[in-house]
Amino acid sequence: MKIALVSEDGVTISQHFGRAPYYVVVTVEDGKIVSREDREKLGHAHFAGHDHGEHHGEHHGPHGFDAASQDRHRSMAAAIADCEVLVARGMGAGAYQSLQGAGITPVVTDIAAIDDAVRAYLAGNLANHTERLH
Repeated sequence: MKIALVSEDGVTISQHFGRAPYYVVVTVEDGKIVSREDREKLGHAHFAGHDHGEHHGEHHGPHGFDAASQDRHRSMAAAIADCEVLVARGMGAGAYQSLQGAGITPVVTDIAAIDDAVRAYLAGNLANHTERLH
């Protein structure tokens, strides 16, 4: 099983899926982490100049559900297509739904440390705080 977590520093889980520069991907076998790797993640900075339907302060419908946003979410998920789970501390509802559509279970956690979140997930104790979706 592979679990992806979005991060900016390799230690903590990013508070925003779209802005995180990379994924930390852990491979778990028999309930233990057997490997860990960093993978580049496309983020908002990679799409600078594209109309991404995210005009802060003026909302034109649900965030992240327009066609351009859905294409970006697919691009962001491509790097973790071999993962079963994606953990972030915040994300847009459109990204959440796109990950589900890609066969990846998104989990929005309040746990900051990557290792703590992985342990909680493996123990079945990682709450999914969907109220943090925006």
